Amino acid sequence: MSLLYKVLGKKYIMLMTRASEYALLALVVLAKTSGALDSDTLSKELNISKSFLSKILQSLTRHQILQSFKGVNGGFELIRESKEITILEVMRAVEGKGPAVFDCSPSTESCPSDQAKSCSLWPFLNKLQGKIDNFLDTVTIADLIEE
Repeated sequence: MSLLYKVLGKKYIMLMTRASEYALLALVVLAKTSGALDSDTLSKELNISKSFLSKILQSLTRHQILQSFKGVNGGFELIRESKEITILEVMRAVEGKGPAVFDCSPSTESCPSDQAKSCSLWPFLNKLQGKIDNFLDTVTIADLIEE
């Protein structure tokens, strides 16, 4: 347990869940591949549960990051170039919301404890969240491949 948790009494929210991590790993593999790959091949290559990965791939397909093909030669491939797909976009597609640093609301009006206006940390946390979101919106799948 961190010192911040002890001092603030706030819950951490994981910035990147396994679903986001696995989505990014799958997208990197797909970006490096010409043509479609099926979920079985991807799950074996990445050593990820096929059922969990399939849900992630379907979510990425619903959010028009991937295209899926049915049949014997079916599978998944990127709809756009890897340099056009941001980490923030992927995380929002997989998680259903943007990543969060702390369990703080993005506005003082929606604070669950109704204490945001008197919270001395809310402005800092809100600013930090904005910087993280901006950064994740500039890093692409192509950037991950280059690293």
